[in-house]
Amino acid sequence: MNGGISFVLKGNIIYSNDDRTLKTVEQGYLVCREGKSAGVFQELPEQFKDYPLEDWGDMLLVPGLVDLHIHAPQFAFRGMGMDLELLDWLNTNTFPEEAKYADLEYAQKAYGIFADSMKKSATTRACIFGTIHRPATELLMDLMEETGLKTMIGKVNMDRNSPDFLKEQSAEASEQETLRWLEETGSRYENVKPILTPRFIPSCTDDLMERLGKLQKEYGLPVQSHLSENQGEVAWVKELCPASRFYGDAYDRFGLFGGNGKTVMAHCVSSSEEEIELIKERGVTIAHCPQSNTNLSSGVAPVRTYLDRGVKVGLGSDVAGGSGESIFRAMADAIQVSKLRWRLKDDRLKPLTVEEAFYLGTLGGGSFFGKVGSFQEGYELDVLILDDGSLPHPQTLTLRERLERFIYLSDDRHIKGKYVGGYRIF
Repeated sequence: MNGGISFVLKGNIIYSNDDRTLKTVEQGYLVCREGKSAGVFQELPEQFKDYPLEDWGDMLLVPGLVDLHIHAPQFAFRGMGMDLELLDWLNTNTFPEEAKYADLEYAQKAYGIFADSMKKSATTRACIFGTIHRPATELLMDLMEETGLKTMIGKVNMDRNSPDFLKEQSAEASEQETLRWLEETGSRYENVKPILTPRFIPSCTDDLMERLGKLQKEYGLPVQSHLSENQGEVAWVKELCPASRFYGDAYDRFGLFGGNGKTVMAHCVSSSEEEIELIKERGVTIAHCPQSNTNLSSGVAPVRTYLDRGVKVGLGSDVAGGSGESIFRAMADAIQVSKLRWRLKDDRLKPLTVEEAFYLGTLGGGSFFGKVGSFQEGYELDVLILDDGSLPHPQTLTLRERLERFIYLSDDRHIKGKYVGGYRIF
């Protein structure tokens, strides 16, 4: 799909300018010019009067939501096995399920369900983990390309500390499969891009990490992985990498921690002061996954600290650690767990506001994809049309109040339209 689509949407428009500023325009006009926002207006400027206009009445128009961390193969067991902590959960639930994707017939069935659900959801952009299996990962990329969503998808690398049925034979074998995957998919898609995906430090040898660091430089790839999710995991990394100062440093040693390219790290629940400083210095983006961190008893990330220090932060559903793909649900969860952290652990860190949670799910996460997640002029036009008419209220509500209720009360049935890069998905 090439740029070139121009049109006007009329409705109640809501978007973020920054993490504290929510812009609302009642019965305003959102102009799409060649796939990008030309601005939001109370009155339609003369220069756009000839553009086709769609009037969405009293519905809400908001930017598409961004999921910075989701595991496609885990979608099949979301909502199950939630009584374990991370490392036990991986061994008991995750690894046996992911091994099934060696079977392309199973992968077709499972990834078909995932792709269909993502298309119907509020998500317009996502960073997605596949498995170690190259053919299944390419199948996932094919299916996601057809949805029209803009995604980054990774073939997972792991050559240690995992069962034999889900472990690559060697660092060299992992590198060769990754190279073949990049050669076969690098220019195949318009909507899907590859992202380098070492699962996490415990599952990747130094040899493999060094090879992936070289690939990152050669291909200029973005990187996704996990960081300081669980205290047991953090302690394990310290044992495995005694030469590293902290968990993030173990990635940084191999050039896989921002700096040269974009990196998104999920969780950062237990990041040290040194690690936070390096995250900011390298421009690493944090994917905050509040539901997963609760389900797997990992804790609550100090998102207030990250925002106050100017660290890049967005939201992740982290299916199947998180039980569903809704980033609206992730917004509500982010607010709720921040209140628990404030009340129970650190009363210096005030809870997140609706404005901040909405920012995280739109502009905060969108920045990983470029000028995405807002209706400011020049941003790629991702739009959701939200119908809260079936969520009646006895009083007249402001647009901010309607958005807040939508975050807490809505589901996919209330999404009446979805655009990505100016193209209508449904």
